[in-house]
Amino acid sequence: MPIVAYGHSGYPILFFPTAAADFLEYERFHLIDAISHHIDAGHVRAYSINSVNRQALLNEQAHPAYKAEMLTRYDRYITDEVLPLIRNDTGDGNARPITTGASLGAFLAANTYFKHPDLLRGTIPMSGSYDVRMYFDGYADDNVYFNNPMSYLPNLNDDYYLPILRRADAIYILTGQGRWEAPERSRDLSNVLHSKGIPHVLDVWGYDVDHDWPWWRKMLDHYCGKLFW
Repeated sequence: MPIVAYGHSGYPILFFPTAAADFLEYERFHLIDAISHHIDAGHVRAYSINSVNRQALLNEQAHPAYKAEMLTRYDRYITDEVLPLIRNDTGDGNARPITTGASLGAFLAANTYFKHPDLLRGTIPMSGSYDVRMYFDGYADDNVYFNNPMSYLPNLNDDYYLPILRRADAIYILTGQGRWEAPERSRDLSNVLHSKGIPHVLDVWGYDVDHDWPWWRKMLDHYCGKLFW
């Protein structure tokens, strides 16, 4: 699977594409341009990868069990291949990237972080939905459960991951309230995190803020500025 990297130094951010898009989507829609001043200044290194949404969640011909299994395989791809590549590229064997993405990429970014807070620093999901059970037509198994944040987070009570999450300093859940947005989905995730004592920021932008690229560019630029200096 392809990956693209931008930048020469700085903190790594891992991008997950929207819907059935590819690893170059954030470049085509000028989100990389929007944060280029952070990249050029050496504050940020951006890495963008493909997803398996076309084979998994958006695959209407596949059995739900297969769709869920593809998400689990994708998770292993990230931990076993992408993160080691980023550590090698940055020269930091302990690098813990921040994940980000918009729309369906927000789900992937958040799900990856909440499953692996020991390997990642935080997440900046934008305009996401964090309950994806509607893609499985009522089917349920362990792969569905452990790839659905609104299922596993409410039940998270272990002595390893929960303490790490409770020390988090970079969980920023962003959404607008304009056309095609669903801010209640971000609020639902925030409520679960509150119930678990997990610190985070829920930033709900205005009624003029649509589910669209111009706003995602502004959101990520704003939070890169808050995070990296």
